[in-house]
Amino acid sequence: MIADLKPYAVYKDSGLAWLGQVPEHWGTERGKWLFTKMSRPVRVEDDVVTCFRDGTVTLRKNRRLRGFTEAIVEHGYQGIRKGDLVIHGMDAFAGAIGVSDSDGKGTPVYNVCQPRPGVNAWYYSHAVREMSQSQWILALAKGIRERSTDFRYEMFGNQRLPLPPPEEQAAIVRFLDWANARLERTIRAKRRVIALLTEQKQAVIHRAVTRGLDPTVALKPSGITWLGDVPAHWEVRRLRTLVHRIEQGVSPLAVVFLAEGDSWGVLKSGCVNRGTFRQTEHKQLASSFEIDPAIVVKEGDVLISRACGSPTLVGSVGRVKSLQYRLILSDKTFRAAFRSVVDEDFMVFAMNCRYYRQQVEQAISGADGMANNLPLSSLRGFSFAIPPKDEAVAIAAHLESETIVIDRAISRLNREIDLLREYRTRLVADVVTGKLDVRAAAAALPQDELPSGIEPDALDADDDPDALEEAESDDEETAA
Repeated sequence: MIADLKPYAVYKDSGLAWLGQVPEHWGTERGKWLFTKMSRPVRVEDDVVTCFRDGTVTLRKNRRLRGFTEAIVEHGYQGIRKGDLVIHGMDAFAGAIGVSDSDGKGTPVYNVCQPRPGVNAWYYSHAVREMSQSQWILALAKGIRERSTDFRYEMFGNQRLPLPPPEEQAAIVRFLDWANARLERTIRAKRRVIALLTEQKQAVIHRAVTRGLDPTVALKPSGITWLGDVPAHWEVRRLRTLVHRIEQGVSPLAVVFLAEGDSWGVLKSGCVNRGTFRQTEHKQLASSFEIDPAIVVKEGDVLISRACGSPTLVGSVGRVKSLQYRLILSDKTFRAAFRSVVDEDFMVFAMNCRYYRQQVEQAISGADGMANNLPLSSLRGFSFAIPPKDEAVAIAAHLESETIVIDRAISRLNREIDLLREYRTRLVADVVTGKLDVRAAAAALPQDELPSGIEPDALDADDDPDALEEAESDDEETAA
């Protein structure tokens, strides 16, 4: 059905740089004539509604309770109702625009807009998100730093938006619900395979870093419940005895772009993800920033995520195998300098196994007021099963060869997911801007196929590194 879509017969110039040509029978209208800005009082029974960068607007408790910044005083909070178009004033540039699926309350940074009669809020959530995807909102918004942008109702209200007939708005929403649901099912199926492969990889690593490669080796109690028995000739040692030092970076002003040429970048919290270092996870520093050589990232560094929007990624460890950018550590990233008594590659595997994760989770949950934050004192106290160095080198080499096939399969599946997401983004853009006519396709859908406005993607942010913009974003959300 999607492959059969065709353009409209006749187009005209919309007069809008981000929109281009639109079907001849479409109009344009300013946002303030399509939506009314609401300023409702908060009710006692209202729970907090959160606007995420993936376009979901829902009660915070529906998404995840841990990891959010809680306002001590809910100053300026406003009432939100199901069906309102909600635009995050600071995060609209990144796609934090959607229709609320619940009644509740939100921070004053949200623009809460009620659609006027004949206006489909779901259609305009897609259309305004397309303004975001085209970077038009970023160009309009005040402020040059990420999260210092300011896209308020007055600016939204003065923007001209496409205006299809009401029945066509409904047809577009219906078709996109249908298409998104099918693409989402495919993505979820691939993610389930990734989860199985990841579990297999974890089992291989855990066995090797706790028992070694000899299945007949004599064992001894480690003295630690979650570690169990270890080879009799191994030691159990605290991390503090295995490192010279653990360093931490800084939190300078930066912009969302990647470092280019002679410019420098500062790493984001998502730069290490389950054993993998991702050097593109950084922000460009101002040319005036003075670089401290002590926190410059180098090839061979072992990096540890200190803080992250997702609790399951806090404590993630990865090694810098290559560098194409000039980067420094952020305050959300540790760098461990190991002593010569241990093999660094073995330690990277050990710090990506189950018994290490158990220690991380205990440290996070036990740190009062430090949710999604790994205290250095706790990290230094973590215990590890340590073999003689020559044996550790052999284990690391074995694991490298054993896991590379799994990693390639996971990488291939992730690339397929990325392509599906890119396709979905392009499809939504083409449909909401009138480049493809979906009226006949929407009319052919079964009446009970889908309700209007399914939850987009619904990927668990804990498993999606691209959704974890920074710890201060609280998984794509900013609390006032």
